[in-house]
Formats: sequence, C-alpha cells, structure tokens
Amino acid sequence: MRNAFLLALLLPGPAFAQSAVAPIDAVDPMIGTAGEGHTFPGATAPFGMVQLSPDTDTGCEIRACYGHAAGYRYEDPTIQGFSHTHFSGAGHSDLGDVLVAPQAGTARLDPGDPAKPGSGYRSRFDHASETARPGYYAVTLADGGIRAELTAGTRTGVHRYTFPAGTPAHLVIDLRSSLYNYPGKILWSGLHLRPDGTLTGFRETRGWAPGRKLYFAMRFSAPLTGHGFVDRDAAVTYKGFQGPGRGSEAVAEKLGKALEAQLDFGTLAAPLEVKVALSGVDEAGAVANLEAEAGGFDAIRARTAAAWTQALGAVEIAAPAPMRRTVYTALYHALLAPSVWSDADGRYRGPDDQVHRADGFTFRSTFSLWDTFRAEHPLLTLVQPTQTTVDVVRSLVASRRFSPDGILPVWQFAGRETWTMIGYHAAPVIADAYLKGIRGFDADAALDAMVASADYAPYGGLGDYIARGYVPIDKEPEAASKTVEYAYDDWTIARMARAMGRDAIAARFEKRAANWRNSFDTKTGWLRARLSSGAFRTPFDPTAINYGSDYTEGNAWQYSWFMPQDQAGLFRLLGGDAKAIAKLDAMFDYDNSKLDYSHAEDIAGLIGQYIHGNEPSHHVAYLYDYAGAPWRTQERLAQIVASQYKPTPDGLAGNDDLGQMSAWLVFTALGFYPVAPGSNEYVIGRPFVDRATLNLPDGKRFIVVADGLSATNRYIAAVTLNGVPLARSYLRDAELRAGGELRFTMAATPNKGWATGRAARPFSMTAR
Repeated sequence: MRNAFLLALLLPGPAFAQSAVAPIDAVDPMIGTAGEGHTFPGATAPFGMVQLSPDTDTGCEIRACYGHAAGYRYEDPTIQGFSHTHFSGAGHSDLGDVLVAPQAGTARLDPGDPAKPGSGYRSRFDHASETARPGYYAVTLADGGIRAELTAGTRTGVHRYTFPAGTPAHLVIDLRSSLYNYPGKILWSGLHLRPDGTLTGFRETRGWAPGRKLYFAMRFSAPLTGHGFVDRDAAVTYKGFQGPGRGSEAVAEKLGKALEAQLDFGTLAAPLEVKVALSGVDEAGAVANLEAEAGGFDAIRARTAAAWTQALGAVEIAAPAPMRRTVYTALYHALLAPSVWSDADGRYRGPDDQVHRADGFTFRSTFSLWDTFRAEHPLLTLVQPTQTTVDVVRSLVASRRFSPDGILPVWQFAGRETWTMIGYHAAPVIADAYLKGIRGFDADAALDAMVASADYAPYGGLGDYIARGYVPIDKEPEAASKTVEYAYDDWTIARMARAMGRDAIAARFEKRAANWRNSFDTKTGWLRARLSSGAFRTPFDPTAINYGSDYTEGNAWQYSWFMPQDQAGLFRLLGGDAKAIAKLDAMFDYDNSKLDYSHAEDIAGLIGQYIHGNEPSHHVAYLYDYAGAPWRTQERLAQIVASQYKPTPDGLAGNDDLGQMSAWLVFTALGFYPVAPGSNEYVIGRPFVDRATLNLPDGKRFIVVADGLSATNRYIAAVTLNGVPLARSYLRDAELRAGGELRFTMAATPNKGWATGRAARPFSMTAR
C-alpha cells in the first residue's frame, strides 16, 4: 500500500491540473489529526496567538491525554466545545483555554459522557459535516442542530453559530476545561460582565508552564437576555457576601477556581457571532487586542485568508495533486509556530512573570527548540527571514534578559520556561540566522546570551561537561545524548563567534565542539554514556529505549549518528566510508520483530531502527552523501516519504512537533535538507515535486526542476546549477539566496559516479 501511495504521489498526467489550484486551497488541516500527528484542524492566522479549534476530549488526565495533545482527535465521536489555544503536533500538552460550548434549548453546565448523548454540553458530530482550511473551520453539532463556524486573526478568534429557528440559544464558557487536565490545575480565575456587554476574564494555571496567566475579552453580535456565573468548586466553604445582581448567579463579577458562565440569548433571527481576543498581560490588553482587529466574522476571515495566501506563496509547487496537498499542508503546519505572544501595543508577559514591551518587534513564544532547530527554523530563514526569523531571534534574546536563570529558552510557551528536553538549541537557531546574513538584531547581545547558556553549570550536567568534556551518566540522566547535543550547539556558537571576529570565544567553543568524541566508544562503534570514572556504563544494549537512560527519546542506533558538525570525523572512527554505509544499511534494515517500544510515547514511524516519528533520526538518511554514496540517500528518502507521509488524517507517522516533521518534508520535497544548521549548506537528497519556486524576499526566485521525475525515475542522473553541471552533493545557502535554477535529471537507475569524491561531500569539522 505504501508503494502504491508513492506511485500516486508521483504519477504524471491529469493530476497536474491541481497545480492551478491556489496554495491555500491545496492545504488540508485535517492531515495529522489522527494517529500520532497531534495537529489540530481549527482556525488560526500564520503564527497566531489565537489557535481556535474544537476539543473532542478534555476529561482525560495526565499521561492518558497523550493522544489528545492538540485537543482534537479525529477518531473521537463528540466535540466538547471550542477553545482558543492549542499546540500543533506537540508530544506533551497544555492550553485549551476559554472553552465555548454552544447549546440549543436547555443549557447544561457539565460536558457529559461521550457514550451518553444529551448528558452534557458536548455533542456528536460527523466528519462529513466538517470543513477545514487555513483560517476557517466549520462543523455541524448534531445533538443541538447547531452549525458552528470558526475563524481567527492574529490575536482574535471569531465564532459564528447558527441555531435552529425558534430554539433558545445559549453559550457555556467553561474556565474549568483544560487540555492535559488534573485536579487543582486551575489556580485562580475570574469572570467580569462589563456594562457595555463585554465579557472579560482570566485564569492562572499550574500546568506544563507553571503559573501561566491568560486574559480574554469577548463580545457578542446579539444582546444577552440573561446570564449566570457559577463556581463549581465544592471545596469552597466560605463564599463571602452576595454582590449586586439578580440572585446568586446573575452577578457582574465572580472569582474562583472552577468558574463557568451561562449566557442566554433567547431565540435569534440571525447567526450569533462571538468575537474573542486573548492577552498574556491583562484584561485591558485583551480588550485592546479585540479592538485592534476590526470587523466581524467575514472581514477577519478574508484578512486571514489573504495572510495565508501571502505566507504560502513563498513556495510555488507543481506536482501531482496528492503530493502537492501533502507538501502545502506541511508548509502550513510549519507556519503555525513560534506564535505571537505580545499584545497589539507590544506588551508581553516574560519568563520572570513581569510585563515588558517589545519595541520594534513582535515577541514570539512556543519554542520547541529540541525539535525545531533542525529544519523548522532553517525553513523560516528562507520563507520568513525578515519577519518571523528576526522576531524569533529578538524574542530569544529578550527571554534570556528576563530569565530568572539568565539563559536562553529551552522549551518555552506563553513566555514561561518548561525545562522540557535537552540542549541549548536556541544557539543554532540564532547562529544559523546570523551566518545566513539575516540582521535586525543585536548580534553581540545574542552571542553573549548563547555563551551564558552554554556556560550555565546547574543546567543538565553542564558543569561536568565543561570540566570533563562529557556528561557523566552517574550524575545526570540521558548523558550520552546531552554530550553530543551540547557539542553541536557549541560548534554553532564557535561558528558565529568566528564570523563576528570574537576569536577567543570561537577558539574555546571549537574545542568543545569536538567533545562528541569523548562519548564515542571506538571499540564497539557506538555512542555511549560514560561514568564519572571514565568507563562506559554497562550493561549496554543499543536497541534499548527507556526514560532516564543514556539517551533522550531514542537509543544508540539513533544517537550514534548525531554529530552534524563532524560526520567525516565519525566515519573515520567507524573505520571508513564502507563501514559507515554498512552501519547505515543495518539501521534501516534492522528486524524489530522481537522488540517492544509501546512504553515509549514518541517512538513511531519505524523503518528498522530509523525512527522518523522522532527527531534524532531526521538527518540520518542524508548521511550516505558524506560517505560518497548519494544514490543510497535517494533510495532511503523514497522509502521514508512513502511510509511516513500521506494526504489523509493519519498522514503523519509521528508528532509534528511544532512544524519539524512538516519542515523535513518541505525541504526533502525540494531536493535538499539542512543536516547541520550553521554550516550554510544544504545536503542534496532528491526532489519529490516536478517544479518548485522559492520566492525570496528581495524579489529573487530560486527554481527547482526535476526533469523526468516519476515513481520509477527516483534516482538523480545529473544536476545543474544555473546551467552548469553540479558535481557535489550540497548546495550553499548563498547560492540559493542569489536566485537561479537547480535542475535535476531523474532516471530509473542510479548514477553511482555522481558526487562521490571527498571534495564533493558536505561540510564536516574534519576536513573533506
């Protein structure tokens, strides 16, 4: 079936008519909403603060919520409501803020049991009634007969509900509801109905990002006929005195830990529009954000569609319809984060929980850096270099300035640090941007922040790493992974420092960049964790995957290849090119039939011991180029694309991880990939689209053409760059940014003589 899918992706003929379809119409936000993708189908603007989407189950708690990390899961039969914040493709979860549940007839304040229709405010739905496209989502809620439509601007979301004629319309606003839920998660919340009919409120949670504060403002296209605020917290014994209002619930303001609002509108002659804005600063900021994005549902939908048309237009793709849909959806997913976090006036809440102002830039958050430094951020340097990339770098540096620990973000959202994953991977993000010539930020302050992060001894065994040249496993878990990831980050610091003429820093970090060798066991040929004594830890099993082991979300098979800065040095330790190729083949061809990884949430998309559903493997198929066998890379990429990506709800083999899985496909479809961000090189793989044009910000265009591409013609016969034969297996970033044409001639048999010599291979610290 997978081979049949690849054939469908690459078949020429009438499918080319799809190239005339606008990019926005080629996107299918449903891709990744089933299986392991963890994406959401709802409405959002590019990098929007508001990501308004249906939640199908928020009742699960802690680890049981893994499959509902994005709030929506395609397999679920009911929708609980529509909340305003979501992650796209995360392996962990939080958010799901300010849930709105429309109801017709009788209002219910509890979500109810999915197996018992009518037991609460959740409703059954049918996928046939759903529509999802960039900036727009719609569904019919079967139990109430309500047509729900969603759209969003950068800081606002707009709901439009069409209720059955003659039936009373209600909204329930449930501030108890949350993704990745557990008792006590809501620390405090508030509701305030203002004299002009605006509903404002807030909540503070102690979830993945501790002490996260979010404020909202909500306006309605029809007047309220009644309302009630209730606190469902049964543990409250002293409730104070009754405030002004008709009865205990019809008050203008309420505070508590388990708040809900019931809003009544009577029978409506027209659809009800609900406009909601968010702020991380205060309720006044939410009101200002609401007013900054003028217009109702249709106006905001049109503006957001225009924004998506512009953003997706950075890449023009000609390919058969299934591949075009898959790649454009990948580009769409890559443009959802890092999301806007500052208000329209520039204020934002930072890592210190204080309010700051972003002067001259938009503060971004949602940094899944362990994932996204690899391909997501390098892609943004091409398609959003002067907008998002500059904002990202300035936001990272500002975060360090206001960090209680004085370091760059590790995994941050809503301005708060979560301490998730490993490394100081803000460093390669900044270095990659600087080395590609992107400016608009204080490079010296950025480099100082990178050095401060790399020298912060309390973090992740860094003190021992600095003293010993490796992280000891008897003092720090996942030590082998940390050693090699720190070494790579150090190399990017050295590269940027050298380019800036700060040679003392460069020399120190160039030495640290070679520390990966200290955890490589030349006797066994594996990356392994060492003890403080210097001995490698035993027993050792290269296939074992366990939390707190020598490795982070992986094993020796994946991590023994993580030396992006020095693959040539690694291959020498393995005994040369032939042995490196044999080990790569053994990885892809490994028989996993006797292994069980069901205990490890993020291990998905296995091809032997290659695990495409998790990031440490993402560069591995390209490593044959470093051994002088690029035709083997071409074979492996065909295998990966056919088995890991489909234009269907289960079309992502693993978590999209804030765009990384998708960015991998965008690069790979174009025919090249950034194996070592910071090297200013892209390693050539093979194209999966017939033609693509990168529309660069200065008006230049870089065109990729694949002559003769088909399911049969999967090998590169020849390559030219601007009409001149290209005999190397890498492309320089400067060549791409200059504009021009990269033309592949594809064939059914491999050209085993192309780009095999050492001078033709991509960059390594150890000389080519």
